[in-house]
Amino acid sequence: MAEPKSRHGCLTAWLVLMIIANSATALMYLLRSDVIRRAFPDAPGWASPVLIVLALFNLVCAIALFQWKKWGFWGFCASSIVALVVNLSIGLGIGPSLVGLIGVALLYGVLQIGKENKGWPQLD
Repeated sequence: MAEPKSRHGCLTAWLVLMIIANSATALMYLLRSDVIRRAFPDAPGWASPVLIVLALFNLVCAIALFQWKKWGFWGFCASSIVALVVNLSIGLGIGPSLVGLIGVALLYGVLQIGKENKGWPQLD
């Protein structure tokens, strides 16, 4: 019988933060898209729906990671790259656009923390 998986507190906290942040982001894009359009008037019309889908996909990826699915990490990586391209296309600038990639690095780092309860080797 396989040993039960255990996650350390930092990984749990990071995944909870990802779930909360991506839920809030999706709601913000859904409910306040007019504010975003005013802030970025030259943004293409497809940008807002794509960002909503990315936030919802990140939410799914965070839940997958909570359930020990490695595809959740790779999905988060892919969506961060797409978000980088979208952010650059709406005129956000390179600095703020790269912030999403920092999230990928932090997630990878948190998955590497720990000894017997390191997250990365436990992912299926």
